[in-house]
Amino acid sequence: MAEKKEPKVKAEAETEVKETKTKKAAAKKAEPKAEDKYVPNLKKKYQAEVAPALMQKFGYKSVMQIPKLDKIVVNCGCGEARENSKVLEAVVGDLTKITGQKAIITKAKKSVANFKLREEMPIGAKVTLRGDRMWEFLDRLFNVALPRVRDFRGINPNSFDGRGNYALGLKEQLIFPEIEYDKIDKIRGMDIVFCTTANTDEEARELLTLIGAPFAARA
Repeated sequence: MAEKKEPKVKAEAETEVKETKTKKAAAKKAEPKAEDKYVPNLKKKYQAEVAPALMQKFGYKSVMQIPKLDKIVVNCGCGEARENSKVLEAVVGDLTKITGQKAIITKAKKSVANFKLREEMPIGAKVTLRGDRMWEFLDRLFNVALPRVRDFRGINPNSFDGRGNYALGLKEQLIFPEIEYDKIDKIRGMDIVFCTTANTDEEARELLTLIGAPFAARA
């Protein structure tokens, strides 16, 4: 009797293995392909147009030499936070809405008696954007927010630091459509820093220009 049962057990085990294989194959098919995944518009533009154009203009020998955008840092200082902690909550809330990423509180690195400032005292907030969120924020900034600035004639083409990084200052957060005028306590400015892998300002300027940065015409 034992000999007759063995083939049945083997057959059942084989069918179970086949079923698990078919399930795994079905799960793989159900998974979205890399081609189907969402890619931000400016990232597509960089890969398809900007990178080849930079390669041709500067004559890089390797693809790895092509400058790219590494990160974007959005920073908002708030001296009033020393006396009123609720102000800092409003700043963090505004930055979170604008960037789509939770802002972190920045603290003083040293004490300054003249400013009544102590070490580790919260004085502002910042957000560091990388990857797809960075590209999406850049798209909104160049195509939606900056054109809403009153009498906008372009951003300063000379605000580079000599190492391929660009800094941009904004006077008010209301230029972003995510911020509602009735729900803010005060108009605040912010600094936006574009960190690139470019070695020179010329390469960084060309990179941002091709991506779509609205630089003002030089006089």
